[in-house]
Amino acid sequence: MRNIFYIISAAFLFSCTEKSSTEGGSWRHFRADASMSGYTENALPENPQLLWSYKSYTRTVASPVVDSGVVFWGDKKGNVRGVNAAGDSCFIYRYGAAMDSNPLIENGVIYTGRNDGKMCALSIEKCDTLWTFASGGQISGAPSLINGKLVFGSYDNFVYSVESASGMGLAQFESGYYINGSVACWKNFALYGGCDAWLRMVDIDSNIAVDSAELKAYIPASAAIRGSTAYVCDYSGNLYEFSLSESKMLLEKIIHEAAEDDGQATAMPAVSDKMVCYISGDGYLRTFNRASGKEVWSALLVGATGESSPLICRNKIIVCSKSGQISIFDLATGKQTWQYDTGEQIVGSPAVVNEKIFVLTAKGTLLCFGNQLN
Repeated sequence: MRNIFYIISAAFLFSCTEKSSTEGGSWRHFRADASMSGYTENALPENPQLLWSYKSYTRTVASPVVDSGVVFWGDKKGNVRGVNAAGDSCFIYRYGAAMDSNPLIENGVIYTGRNDGKMCALSIEKCDTLWTFASGGQISGAPSLINGKLVFGSYDNFVYSVESASGMGLAQFESGYYINGSVACWKNFALYGGCDAWLRMVDIDSNIAVDSAELKAYIPASAAIRGSTAYVCDYSGNLYEFSLSESKMLLEKIIHEAAEDDGQATAMPAVSDKMVCYISGDGYLRTFNRASGKEVWSALLVGATGESSPLICRNKIIVCSKSGQISIFDLATGKQTWQYDTGEQIVGSPAVVNEKIFVLTAKGTLLCFGNQLN
């Protein structure tokens, strides 16, 4: 078992992050960026091999983020952890309150929501909290940044806009019920869905609610935006396409309608220039042509699928399942090119940096896959 050591001085932490930054690579936002598109130009390794694993022995449902080669996440015991490029622990900060939220890193600050309703800003260099903002309910989704404003939803039925530098509350926008997912950003607008089945669009600069649309079932996760088009999936497994303007969201079509006997759908879509893919309620990874709305291919995933969302990396798709499988498919043909069984449940989504794949299991095991060095 690897030694877990604790950062007790800013100087020691600074040397840790400086050393790893020479190896480069960052994935500072859940789903790569605030649009939540689930698309990246980062390449997957050609022949993925397990390079190392780190066991925290603490349960988590968060997705990992990467800053200057260090992988960070929060866990069920209230720890924010960091593991360097060699697979060794190099950062830990104890909040003492459980965290389900995926963190966001910007300018050396980790922003993360807690289950006790607080949003926190944590300095990596100082290893100390800069500010704390209190909402009225659990914060489960990742925060997003729009023009210096941190935007996030809460179980108190509100989305909040907070000044990222100070933590000062700026505005709040109402929902009819819990907000479980993250806020997706387009220009100066934020899109969010909640357990009341409404998708809402607000202008973060003017603090004005712009438009809303009721879906057929509640929205467990987040919209995925590419260009001026948003895709969102409801709990029943219906996949919707909306075109965005500065005055409205226009429903273009329901790309896929769920069958009555389908199970629950809780993952987000992933969108490239030509394709949109998502995990339907019946356990299939489905890929559609965006222009025609027609299904191109589908693949039945092994075991329970869960909340982990697919990620498009250039011409490939990587997807993790609750049953512990990590799979890679060719985007054009749907041919499975690689699979790995972790033996542990996966709830979070993967991060892909410098031809390395980082996957965090629900037991708190961080796995790093890459091209095997000779």
